[in-house]
Amino acid sequence: MEIKSTVVMFGGKVQKCTHESEATKTPMVFSIFLPPQAAVEGATVPVLFFLSGLTCTDDNFTQKACAQRAAAEHGIALVAPDTSPRGAGVAGEDDGWDFGTGAGFYVDATAEPFAANYNMYSYVTEELPALIGANFPAVDVSRMGVTGHSMGGHGALTIALKNPTKYRSVSAFSPICHPTACPWGTKAFTGYLGSVEAGAAHDATELMKSAGPFPSLDILIDQGGADSFLTGDVDQLLPDHFEEACKEKGQQLTLRVQAGYDHSYFFIASFVDEHVAHHARALNVSAL
Repeated sequence: MEIKSTVVMFGGKVQKCTHESEATKTPMVFSIFLPPQAAVEGATVPVLFFLSGLTCTDDNFTQKACAQRAAAEHGIALVAPDTSPRGAGVAGEDDGWDFGTGAGFYVDATAEPFAANYNMYSYVTEELPALIGANFPAVDVSRMGVTGHSMGGHGALTIALKNPTKYRSVSAFSPICHPTACPWGTKAFTGYLGSVEAGAAHDATELMKSAGPFPSLDILIDQGGADSFLTGDVDQLLPDHFEEACKEKGQQLTLRVQAGYDHSYFFIASFVDEHVAHHARALNVSAL
């Protein structure tokens, strides 16, 4: 692992890092914010992973959400991985904005030609936490939370539901809640897994129906009421499907539809402090 850059922010440090990934067989980039508490000798801090959406990199969250302020107050490290392998040389990976490069969908591909490189589920849940634990001794990877936006919100929900003992907290901004029932998910699951049906194992609504409830998880979702991906000709997000599944299973869920807000980082920045506080409560830390 190599630290490419370091900047000071809210008394902590934002670092951009690169490494060779075993999961993707490509170089990968991630950003980490180490709060000021991590610099205290012998101290450890929990970590919150943020999974970004279609077309994004680690920079979108790191530079636009301003979550570092709340993370510094609560003493939480933030980790933002990339959204896919880059430059894998897989045929078709650059043919569209919603599949391939920048659109790994947080699954391990089983269909060719993507199976060798597009393994973002293993990367996010196994390789990256191990890398963080090995290289940042102040970060306690036994206390992890996960959040994300859009495709990354789908990733956050499904990763937490599939690993409820590994992740102590989960939240999402405008997540793709029922990907087997929307065009984005249909395209991704067909391309990466060979069929839409195979995507049920990576679908928050279907996971809730088949394996819920998850008593250890208190789920928070914020959804913009003026989000064009919710209110347009095609509803790509389907939060009502997930809400209904949670009600049927008795799952703790707070779904807030924020009137007037869209799908952008203006929306995320408006509510990210509340999400960091949500995770802080579950990760057993309190504000200074």
